[in-house]
Amino acid sequence: MAIPDPLPRFDQLPAVPDAPPQSAWWLFGRDDDIGMFNLQTPERIAAAARLVQRGAMFPLNWNLELPNPPLFNRGALRQTIFGGAIHHDDVLDNFYPQASSQWDTLVHVGNSRHGFYNGIRKEEVTGKPGSRGGIDRWAQRGIAGRAVLLDLGRFLASRGEPIDFTTDRRFSVDELEACRQAQGVEFAPGDVLLIRTGWTEWYESLDAPARSALANMAAFRAPGIAAGEAMAEYLWNRHFAAIAGDLPSLEAWPPRREHGGFLHEWLLGMFGMAIGELWDLSRLAADCAADGRYEAFLVSAPLNKTGGIGSPPNAIAFK
Repeated sequence: MAIPDPLPRFDQLPAVPDAPPQSAWWLFGRDDDIGMFNLQTPERIAAAARLVQRGAMFPLNWNLELPNPPLFNRGALRQTIFGGAIHHDDVLDNFYPQASSQWDTLVHVGNSRHGFYNGIRKEEVTGKPGSRGGIDRWAQRGIAGRAVLLDLGRFLASRGEPIDFTTDRRFSVDELEACRQAQGVEFAPGDVLLIRTGWTEWYESLDAPARSALANMAAFRAPGIAAGEAMAEYLWNRHFAAIAGDLPSLEAWPPRREHGGFLHEWLLGMFGMAIGELWDLSRLAADCAADGRYEAFLVSAPLNKTGGIGSPPNAIAFK
């Protein structure tokens, strides 16, 4: 498969004639369900591996039992340990792969007008052999490449604007770009953008009643990146392979029409750009702040579940 060079800009979409407006459908072929991970080419992976200078490892998976209680009406993981005198096995029950650190696949959310990425039909998402757009497609291909961290939490605090995690504050394109410039990093096609706010660290500081109150989805609020066409254009024009953050929904919750609607519909449904949520970026961000290097080699091995809708990322950043 040939990757277009140059890649189309937002104002040049659709990428292929007859595709939905402002979409990247069929950019990598009509049968593609890998999406923008196609940009993690062997050459880019090899270049990213050369970022490893110290051999420092930063696991990015949060504890599977967090948040507790789970958000978005998902269930809590149950573990049973059994065995004999000198061995143990265990069984997991009520496992929601997107309850904690997660990848959202391209069939997690489609576009409300045009459907799922690349025209994948709902009836093709079965969880059985032949199922399209599932996590197994990424698992069997592999995920590896350059990651760039934007530490919005530290950046905004340095400007005297600490994040109130009880609100649905929306981070603008200008704020993302100002953070990038302050950190002195450049984006490149195929990068995985990591956005750290400090939400998971804040959550860990809460007591049990406060955590329980957050699980009331009717009242739940969380900050995140803004939705709308301006943000979609900014992210597409950087040609990220994926975007992951430490927030419950990457974008601000709840989505609001007056604030641009639901960004998932753009990223997953129109662009084929993976979304990661609730990643533990605390240790990586602290190290980046210490050494001034906001890039790393990222490897992720999601679950190889046929037709899975999401998965823990099993991600590690190396510096």
